[in-house]
Amino acid sequence: MSANNRATERSYWFHILAQPTPAARYLHAVRLVDKAFHQGDRVCIVCDSVRQAEELDDLLWQFRPDAFIPHSVVPDSATHCPDPVGILLCPPSAEEWDTVIILSATLPADADRFKRLALVAQNDPEILNQARSHFRQLRALGIEPKVHDQRK
Repeated sequence: MSANNRATERSYWFHILAQPTPAARYLHAVRLVDKAFHQGDRVCIVCDSVRQAEELDDLLWQFRPDAFIPHSVVPDSATHCPDPVGILLCPPSAEEWDTVIILSATLPADADRFKRLALVAQNDPEILNQARSHFRQLRALGIEPKVHDQRK
């Protein structure tokens, strides 16, 4: 594949976890952050609550004792994230982020503009319903996301 094709290639993934806990979901999201960050992407995790953002912030600080993932919590769209990793409490901008990890109940309106988008859902009925809704929204945008279902 040429560099030009790689530059325009987009990737959309749904990660459905076997575990039913938010902790498993957050850990999986942080693993995705670590991978994308080490590939040179600007990465954000989109959250619904301050509590969720704080838990992810703590997890990122502790994730790799041998390495540091520079990150910031971004409370609103007016706040610029100076770090390569952001924990967002607002919609992400396609111009600012390469990889977007969705933990929020709302899919970004311009979800089709991101280089990489990953939705992480634990095996919980409410969260799985949100994931199904996001999946339908992406299909309506003409995107056929790949599903990595760990429940199988």
